[in-house]
Amino acid sequence: MNTEELTKRYTAGEREFGAIDLREANLEGVDLSGTVLSGASLDGANLKRANLSRADLSGADLNGANLTQADLSGTDLRDAILDGAILEGAILDGANLSQADLQVANLVQADLSQAELHQADLSGANLEAADLSGADLAAANLQEANLTDASLEEATLSGANLENTKLEGTILEGGDSNLAT
Repeated sequence: MNTEELTKRYTAGEREFGAIDLREANLEGVDLSGTVLSGASLDGANLKRANLSRADLSGADLNGANLTQADLSGTDLRDAILDGAILEGAILDGANLSQADLQVANLVQADLSQAELHQADLSGANLEAADLSGADLAAANLQEANLTDASLEEATLSGANLENTKLEGTILEGGDSNLAT
């Protein structure tokens, strides 16, 4: 399926697309809110400013995808692969990223408030100035991540790996003080 066919079928009311192949697709600014794209291959796709709110992207492959300023609020991204993805300024409030792979992802100024990041791999990720207030980062791997100037107010960090994590200017007030490493 190509981009044109996807948007045409979405406009006609279809929402379930499952494990489709949209590698390198240009979906900039597209509205796919509420869409089921679980297991989809979106490697290197351009999803800048796309509306994927409340979508099901569980198990999707988004390696190197550009999701700059995309709306992913309330989206299911459990077990998704986002290695090296660009999520700068993305809205991920209330998203479920449990066990997602976000190694070396760019999440600068992303809104991850109230996000579920339990056991997510954020090693080497850039979360500078990101909003993680109220996020569940229990048992998450944040080794060598950049959390400079990030907000972690009321976040759960129990069991999280913070080895060699940059925390300059990070706000931890009211959060979980049981930090593992």
